[in-house]
Amino acid sequence: MISGMVMIFVALWFYQSAMKAKVSNVLMWVAIGAIGFFALQWLLVNVNIYILESFRASEGGAGYEAIQGADRKNAGDFLGFSGVLKSLYFELSPSIVGFVAIAFVRLKFITKESFSVANLFGGIKEMFQTIKQSFKSPE
Repeated sequence: MISGMVMIFVALWFYQSAMKAKVSNVLMWVAIGAIGFFALQWLLVNVNIYILESFRASEGGAGYEAIQGADRKNAGDFLGFSGVLKSLYFELSPSIVGFVAIAFVRLKFITKESFSVANLFGGIKEMFQTIKQSFKSPE
């Protein structure tokens, strides 16, 4: 759910950045941004699944899930403060890493600006202002 919303924002961000930079093939760059984010998301979620499976395998071996029917039911691993941190990492890291990677693509190929944090995430505020303006009714 979080990643779907982020992917929509990435597509809007790429569109506005490409229009502002007067890049040809604007829709191609929007597609590259959305597909690139989706591919990174898929890859990082699968990495997280393998990490979770390695936690499970270390506890009971290969037969753990088959014998006890665990099938990723690891609620006990996510109790306490460290459990909350693990949950946040596994839920948010694919979206954050994917967003930062796509921001580099935007900076390098669309805006072609020098590298800085301000340039890397530039245009996000304007994107949200445009979204806010789109909900206002014309008078």
